[in-house]
Amino acid sequence: MANGWFQRKLGAASKRSLQAKVEAIPDGLWEQCPGCRELLFARELERSLKVCKKCNHHFRLTASERILMLLDPESFVEWDGHLRTVDPLHFPNYDAALRKNQQKTGMSEGILSGSGRIDGMPFGLAVTDSHFIMGSMGSVVGERIARVIERSIEREMPVLLVSGSGGGARMQEGLLSLMQMAKTSAALARLKQAGLLCIVLLTDPTMGGVFASWASLGDILIAEPGAMIGFAGQRVSQQTSVMKPPADFQSAEYQFQHGMIDLVCPRKELRETILRLLQFAQRPGTPAALPREAAHAH
Repeated sequence: MANGWFQRKLGAASKRSLQAKVEAIPDGLWEQCPGCRELLFARELERSLKVCKKCNHHFRLTASERILMLLDPESFVEWDGHLRTVDPLHFPNYDAALRKNQQKTGMSEGILSGSGRIDGMPFGLAVTDSHFIMGSMGSVVGERIARVIERSIEREMPVLLVSGSGGGARMQEGLLSLMQMAKTSAALARLKQAGLLCIVLLTDPTMGGVFASWASLGDILIAEPGAMIGFAGQRVSQQTSVMKPPADFQSAEYQFQHGMIDLVCPRKELRETILRLLQFAQRPGTPAALPREAAHAH
């Protein structure tokens, strides 16, 4: 009995010692992989483009990280950064949620949009960010996407849209948010009529009204491995379906196998893959650099 009591005391002391050591590790030095639960050294994770080398889990990136990873250095020029979200419906605590997310992310909204280059080739770009109200599409997000497409038509440039939107349309803006689905879809129809390419990159997560509009309307749909892609989430699907969905339901791989997307591409190959697509679609005589007036933020 005494020996068992001693072992329990020793075990509790060891746990406290281990906990103290864990708490002593500086913040940001290690990060736990959501896929395999391994502790990963933060600097090594950054060198691998935030992809776990043990299980290939692709961590979610911020819009700024995505731009730095894909584009030529210092080639991104932001457009429409002055547009700000208001509270048209006076939704409870919406203003506070906006301020909180602006402080947390350093972004004015859940999107960065503008122009950029890969290997000198110009295109319009919009990247939604799941770290800002889950990248949901409010009025400003939809407006920035539509404006990127419209300016790209004026400049005869292709468009790259990157979805990190797990929230779909933003419920705090009601019908005004749902209208962005029609607005962005109509803008992409005009881009297609102009004979210009639209590449859509689907990252984790891409759900709801975003997937039901612009995120599924690109000429070429590329997804990162393991990304959750679909309309309703698994919990909602299980409640409304008489059949249990498969284990990999709404994953990038499942959508590829069933013909919903064109390619599942590892993150380290994305830049080269997008470059090849841009080169393939380049019009004869298209300049290799942006017009001088495009170098100014709007």
